[in-house]
Amino acid sequence: MTTHPTYRLHKSIGYQLSVVSRQQERRLDEQLKTIGLTRITWCVLLAVGNENLVHPSEIAEFVGIDRTATSRALRQMETSGLIARNAGTGDRRMTSVELTGKGKDLLAKGTPMASSNGKILAERLGSADLNELYRILAKLRAGEEQPLPRL
Repeated sequence: MTTHPTYRLHKSIGYQLSVVSRQQERRLDEQLKTIGLTRITWCVLLAVGNENLVHPSEIAEFVGIDRTATSRALRQMETSGLIARNAGTGDRRMTSVELTGKGKDLLAKGTPMASSNGKILAERLGSADLNELYRILAKLRAGEEQPLPRL
């Protein structure tokens, strides 16, 4: 009979990464909720407003979610008045996205929130450890290019 070593959840790298990620996400979610945003709507605002991405497929790739989740987010954001979607002139299937005044305003309001949230962990680590963490995380993400259905 083969015995397997006992699995210790709290000692697993996946669990540790997940806990830190959820703590960071929860802090950001709570702040963004005060201005009516979710993490996905925040990421879409960043994609369009900061990265100048206008096509839903580009936005989906930037955010790291699948096309269905992106379409759903864009529909909700359009209904909320955060974005405007325009059909392409030559090819009506080519939709472009732009921020409305309300979307630009919320991007400006959310930016200090996201920045301060990111600084919490960065300050705990310091510059050298933070750079090392980025290097290690990039190594762990390698080969995991599948978009997620949600963030």
